[in-house]
Amino acid sequence: MTDFAEKRSAFIIGVLTEEFGASMAIDPAAFRRKFRKMAASPFAFYRGSAALFYADQRGDFGSDRFLDERTSRVWIHGDLHAENFGTYMNASGQLVFNVNDFDEAYVGPFTWDLKRLAASVALIGYAKALSDRVIGELVTGFARSYLAELRAIAAGGDDAIGSITLDNADGVLRRVLQQARLNTRVDLLAAQTTVDNYERRFSLAVGVHEIDAATREKVCAAFADYLHTLPDSTTRMRPVATGIKDVVLRKGVGIGSAGLPSYNLLLEGHTQALENDVVIYMKQAQVPAVARYVDDERVRSYFRHQGHRTAESQRALQAHADPWLGFTELDGVGQLVAEVSPYAADLDWADVNEPEELGGVLADLGRAVARMHSVADDESSHDLVDYSTEEAIVAAVDADPDGFVDYLVDFAHRYGIRAREDHQLFVDLFRNGRLPGI
Repeated sequence: MTDFAEKRSAFIIGVLTEEFGASMAIDPAAFRRKFRKMAASPFAFYRGSAALFYADQRGDFGSDRFLDERTSRVWIHGDLHAENFGTYMNASGQLVFNVNDFDEAYVGPFTWDLKRLAASVALIGYAKALSDRVIGELVTGFARSYLAELRAIAAGGDDAIGSITLDNADGVLRRVLQQARLNTRVDLLAAQTTVDNYERRFSLAVGVHEIDAATREKVCAAFADYLHTLPDSTTRMRPVATGIKDVVLRKGVGIGSAGLPSYNLLLEGHTQALENDVVIYMKQAQVPAVARYVDDERVRSYFRHQGHRTAESQRALQAHADPWLGFTELDGVGQLVAEVSPYAADLDWADVNEPEELGGVLADLGRAVARMHSVADDESSHDLVDYSTEEAIVAAVDADPDGFVDYLVDFAHRYGIRAREDHQLFVDLFRNGRLPGI
């Protein structure tokens, strides 16, 4: 192993230990599963190692002439890679394709979102055997679409395309929305529950566990507190809507949720009919990776706990968010609470392979990210960011828009290589027992 590879390996160990060390000590088996999933491919490694990405923004990958006092303080997604997009049913009853999974959201430099997405495009492009030229064109298309939408929003005219819905989507994203439209609450309930003696209960399966009476009592009390964090429109539901029928424990099995307890609650729904029961999840929220690299006490002190941060961030970044979105505390730890939506459908990159089709999708993603960055500012109900983010970003970039696009393309190529090499180092560290506590 070269000196650089050895130093980089030590750096990877240090970052992952700082980020996950306490959790690994509690549930090492969960992190063995997480790390085996990360070992599967460079993209899987990239998805699971956001902390490493942000640690690198302080080093060789960190110089950024497009950041100033305002553009360094934008509400960002925090883990904006290419697989964190999909559909949801908004509070207005409209199916929307947009950014999803706001567990890592925070306030920080707007370019960090764009750079993280650009590098993920490079990894996807490499896995599809696309040339560097084509990958550069895809990132360019994303960046120019982002800027075009952001300028239109800042100008306040009719040129902004707005949310991606069935009314304006085409191609791949229209197919994703149509697929989501075929989903039903009945199918979701059939997959997760059974009806016995005329009553619905959760089905027990791998990763789903019964809980004792004391735990159920604590979860139900936390749920009662959560109801006070919901919008008025949600709390005006029919009296039966929030009646709890069953509670189970789910152990996190995803790359980002290793070892974290999560509870699913089965609610009566807006009538006593069995087909409209609602599944709610209550999961422990974590410190976002990006927060370790943003030194801003105003941001840190704004949130009561990580559950509050996650819910408020999603409401800030997602227009017309899930009406069930809220937060609570369980055993003194912040929890995020939201619905397990039957109308969620993720963008599957395995179905998008040719450059022309990929380019169309990335142009749409650029517009979606622009709208996300523009939502949470002085015109929203949140006062953490008290200026127009779209105007601040446009002012910073329009001094050299071509340079900005080139900057993202160059970063995508360089960090794509870095992530592929890091993946190999990580696999060697893991398989040779060099990750502490695993």
